Amino acid sequence: MSLFIASAHAQAEGTPAGGGEMFQIVFLVGLFALFYFIAIRPQRKRQKEHAQMVSALGKGDEVVTSSGILGRITSLDDNYMVLNVANNVEMKFQRIHVHAVLPKGTLKSIG
Repeated sequence: MSLFIASAHAQAEGTPAGGGEMFQIVFLVGLFALFYFIAIRPQRKRQKEHAQMVSALGKGDEVVTSSGILGRITSLDDNYMVLNVANNVEMKFQRIHVHAVLPKGTLKSIG
């Protein structure tokens, strides 16, 4: 029984380690910085590139929509575009749904 009492006195006399709060603050700031550089910054870069691509669209460009439809732009509006997807078949889409601009002549080479 005296063994347990001695260990209890030894624990009571020790001083607690300090600096735990500062480590937690630095850890949280570091975690946020890591999250910013891994997730937020690349996403903003992709959004900016997509906005530039959508604003640079012109009549006659060959595009792929986010749904996978390929076509040539026949007319443009501020928010909408009309794609010619086949002979005498035109479809109207929102401009933001353009996934990529294809090189000229891609639609002819696909057939």
